[in-house]
Amino acid sequence: MEASKVIHAIYTDDDILMSAVKKVKAEGHQIEEIYTPFPVHGLDKAMGLAPTRIAITAFIYGCIGLIVAIWMMNYMMIDDWPQDIGGKPSFSYLENCPAFVPIMFELTVFFAAHLMVMTFYMRSRMWPFKKAENPDPRTTDDHFLMEITVDGNESELENLLQETGAVEINLVDNAH
Repeated sequence: MEASKVIHAIYTDDDILMSAVKKVKAEGHQIEEIYTPFPVHGLDKAMGLAPTRIAITAFIYGCIGLIVAIWMMNYMMIDDWPQDIGGKPSFSYLENCPAFVPIMFELTVFFAAHLMVMTFYMRSRMWPFKKAENPDPRTTDDHFLMEITVDGNESELENLLQETGAVEINLVDNAH
């Protein structure tokens, strides 16, 4: 299999990067990845990426937390060891439900938050102690890098990227 080539275009401003992405996409070029030191609002839409489904998973994880909270409180406070506290017997879940609301809320948030973080790290393959995959270390400080696939159109693509305000353009063998 032949190693594919990519062009790394480096920008120093996020607004210039956004207009460059729109222009490169309009010209029909394939943007492989963009590396930024901070989230750039609207970049996902400009690149044409599908919307994230993390909100759906957060809702599902919150529902799981709520179910676990209800089951846990019913088991501990009603089935396993009911107690008469302050003259209020705990022999029915529904009678004591108002007292359980804070626990239900907290476990809903706990499950949603922790499971979302784990899901994010698994989906993005960010394992503990994983070596960084940034093609240029400056993208963690103050530079933005656009990685574009080259299909025999190097000079045309380089001219386009210079027009968009790239401060540096490098042709790289992409050995994935």
